[in-house]
Amino acid sequence: MDYGAKPLARAASIEWLPWSADAFARAAREGRPVLLSITAAWCRACHEMDRTTYADPQVAALVRDGFIPVRVDADQRPDVNERYNLGGWPTTAFLTPHGDMITGGTFVPADRMPAVLARVAAAFAAAQAAGPRLADAVAAAPPARAVDDETLIEEIFSSFDAEYGGFGVEPKFPHTPALHLAMELSADTGDARWREIAERTLDAMADGALWDAAHGGFYRYASTRDWQLPHAEKLLDTNAALLRAYAHAALSFGRDVDRDRCRRIARFITTDLRADGGGYVGSDADRILYVDANAAAAGALLDAATVLGDSALGREALASFERVILVCYKPGHGLAHFFDGEPRVRGLLADQVAAIAALLDAHDASSGEPYRMMAEELGHIIVRDLWDAPAGGFFDRRLAPDDVGLLRAPRKPFAENADAALALSRLARLEPRKGFPTPAAFHEYAVGALQAAGRQLEGQGPLAARYALAARHLIN
Repeated sequence: MDYGAKPLARAASIEWLPWSADAFARAAREGRPVLLSITAAWCRACHEMDRTTYADPQVAALVRDGFIPVRVDADQRPDVNERYNLGGWPTTAFLTPHGDMITGGTFVPADRMPAVLARVAAAFAAAQAAGPRLADAVAAAPPARAVDDETLIEEIFSSFDAEYGGFGVEPKFPHTPALHLAMELSADTGDARWREIAERTLDAMADGALWDAAHGGFYRYASTRDWQLPHAEKLLDTNAALLRAYAHAALSFGRDVDRDRCRRIARFITTDLRADGGGYVGSDADRILYVDANAAAAGALLDAATVLGDSALGREALASFERVILVCYKPGHGLAHFFDGEPRVRGLLADQVAAIAALLDAHDASSGEPYRMMAEELGHIIVRDLWDAPAGGFFDRRLAPDDVGLLRAPRKPFAENADAALALSRLARLEPRKGFPTPAAFHEYAVGALQAAGRQLEGQGPLAARYALAARHLIN
């Protein structure tokens, strides 16, 4: 399996190693703990920690002499990030040579880092003698929670901020699945409450500082409840998700203002984030093509093309998506996660599921049979490689012989299983093709993925909208 990644930026005299079995083998040979730094190219705090903490001569010397330093880009290795992130970026984690967690946190200032390194070094011996490795003990999943539909809907929207729109207090994220759910409920029930939730939030985000009025594009989130203090990162997946939400709103409510917002977001994606040769880069900062984000962008741009009556935008969406799919696809093995000159990190659930959804969108928009054929193939691949046959649900990745630490522990993530349920339920409704397996067989896997997500509903808040959307599609 191709789970390699190039080393990221080096700070001062610290020689960062990529995540690999070799790095952990070296830690075991030399009897040192691993310093794992999880960063992102668009993360200002990550660059600040490089500029200050890791550039400090004393810190660099302590790391060099006592630790094996490993750096991971969160966008390039979402599987590592999902298991080791400690609350944000940068994550500063200290691991045993087996990959078990010793301790860690997020940003560590230069004046505190020497003491932190000293404490970790002292605790390392105790961690080595602490007993069974974490990766060898995987807790059994709790039983599926029985949830009444109305109760679940109320839980999803209980944190709606009626004054400023959005959900919760701060920081404020867009939570676009909850907006799609509100728009579906508005159409189904005619209840003005759901339209108010959607429009209040969509207007607050577009009219506030979350939208960059000077250069275009939405920032990832706002630090304040009123959306007026955004974090200065503009990512493809954020803008794709919001483009789709505004396109849905334009179709649902018929407002010209939402059509205009679609036009502006689409322009930002297709100009500021467009890569040479086609496809879209992950952010306005690391020029790397990510499959899941490009799949989301393709579906959103196709929706926008319909809303705007812009056939050229639809052709741009299909051509760019095809470019990314073709360079990242390997017959029989699925899609790699990203492309930076060559495809890397192959077979993650999130990429295959996002691509299935986008391929079905492309098929709906163009009636192109190759889109449908690849969508079905990817569906068969995730069933073959990632399905948990005894318990149901999909793992986020295949195990590889050189996996270390928490990568050896299978995970069935909530969001990816909810999205898989939705994508596979769409596959299951396709008309059978002569000589090929019936698509209806995907239905049982969609149900199983939804049940796996359902076991994790507790405490999801507005994030549970992904589950509700998939459940509604399966039922309807």
